Amino acid sequence: MITIAVDFDGTIVTHEYPRIGKEIPFATDTLIRIQKDFEACLILWTVREGKELDEAIQFCLSKGLEFFAVNKNYPEEKVDDKQPRKLKADIFIDDRNLGGLPDWGVIYQMIASGNPLMPASAELVSDYPKKKPSFFQRAFGK
Repeated sequence: MITIAVDFDGTIVTHEYPRIGKEIPFATDTLIRIQKDFEACLILWTVREGKELDEAIQFCLSKGLEFFAVNKNYPEEKVDDKQPRKLKADIFIDDRNLGGLPDWGVIYQMIASGNPLMPASAELVSDYPKKKPSFFQRAFGK
C-alpha cells in the first residue's frame, strides 16, 4: 500500500485561508480515484487547526473524499506540541513542491507510472525539458 500526504490550501482548493477556496479542478475526483485504483492511504497534511481544519475536512467529505488520518500517521496517533510532527508518507502532494503543483491529471499519471518523481510522459507537461538544462540555463532561465 502506498501512503500519500495531501495538502489542502493551494492543492485541493485555491488559497483563500482561513476561508475555503474554490476547488482546484479535478482535485477531489482524482484523489478518490487514486484511493480506489491504487488502494492508497491518503493523509490530509495541512497547517489548518481547530475550526478551520474541521471546515476543510467537511469540505472534502462533502465531495466524497475521506482521509485515513488528518495531520498524523494514523487516526489513533497521539500528537503533542512538544514533539515535531513527522509524517511517514511515500509521496507528498503539495502546491509548495519544487516546480509547483502539476495538473491533477499529471499527478495521477505520475503515481500510475510507479515513478512519481517524473511525469509518465513528457507530452503530459508542455514545458517538461527534453534534456537536462545546463548550469547557465538553470541559473539564468535561458
